[in-house]
Amino acid sequence: MGSENLTLSHFLYEDVRSEPQATGELASLINDIAAACKAVADLVNHGDLAGNLAGTVGQNVQDETQKELDVLANETFLAWTRRGGQLTGLASEEMEEPYCIPLDEPRGKYLLVFDPLDGSSNIEINGPVGTIFSILRSPDPTRLACKEDFLQPGSAQIAAGYVLYSASTTLVLTLQNKGVSRFTLDPGVGEFVLVERDMQVPATAKEFAINASNRRHWEAPVSRYIEECLAGKEGSRGRDFNMRWIAAMVADVHRCISRGGVFMYPIDEKCRAKGGRLRLLYEAGPMAMIVEHAGGRASTGRQPLMDVVPESLHQRVPVIMGSAEEVEILDRYHAEAD
Repeated sequence: MGSENLTLSHFLYEDVRSEPQATGELASLINDIAAACKAVADLVNHGDLAGNLAGTVGQNVQDETQKELDVLANETFLAWTRRGGQLTGLASEEMEEPYCIPLDEPRGKYLLVFDPLDGSSNIEINGPVGTIFSILRSPDPTRLACKEDFLQPGSAQIAAGYVLYSASTTLVLTLQNKGVSRFTLDPGVGEFVLVERDMQVPATAKEFAINASNRRHWEAPVSRYIEECLAGKEGSRGRDFNMRWIAAMVADVHRCISRGGVFMYPIDEKCRAKGGRLRLLYEAGPMAMIVEHAGGRASTGRQPLMDVVPESLHQRVPVIMGSAEEVEILDRYHAEAD
């Protein structure tokens, strides 16, 4: 670990140019995404000085409360990425339909899906929030994009990343057939600077992240796992566990990647009718790619998350990801229960 004084742009030139699927077009798109994230970081850092960013402006397509900053972050992403000439379309958690690049405007061969502001309920308490993004290849760049173009499994992703807006602004990025790299935004020069290559999720963990208020709704495998963790060193696991819950997927998963642990938003009776709590395209898929490229595992409890083929733009799924050993235990408990 430690800065190499290598900016994201230099890193992409160094690490991307030799890959057949990672052309200059891809590097330009990632730089545009990074620019959008810098703009969102500036909004977050200004807080109330930028207006009532935590104010409610309505409901999004998910029937969830939409904050002012949700809308601004989404508009920022569209503004910074749609005119770069690398995309045929964009899909966002905050938009019911994808935005298709017109045929008479600069276009490229990629699709961008993103959650512009993960954990927006933390805005009013100045808690961590984040951005999640994924890049897919367009099935046919010569025509207008359609929603079916975006329905690709996580294994088809060209790149995925997230940005955590907290004490510092952190960008974590992975590319196909590449490791996971971490960058920190240097506010003095306005650039993301490489601080860690080849991030690895510790195989063994002593922490878990789950919304414990849903305990009465959990399935038996999840209840069994949590009870064993809470039993501590006197129980079957033979060690004490701590529970952590930030209520922003980016922050909770970042902690799991950094120091080990498992993040769970499993299927339960409360969210069963919707298929789960988190969105496959905008949240689960990109984070699964990052976790697995860092040596961890990501699962629904019953199949690998990277293998799930989306059936709709806003499909929800159960999510279990983090240290490989913990996810394997949860997968086994689900298999035994089934």
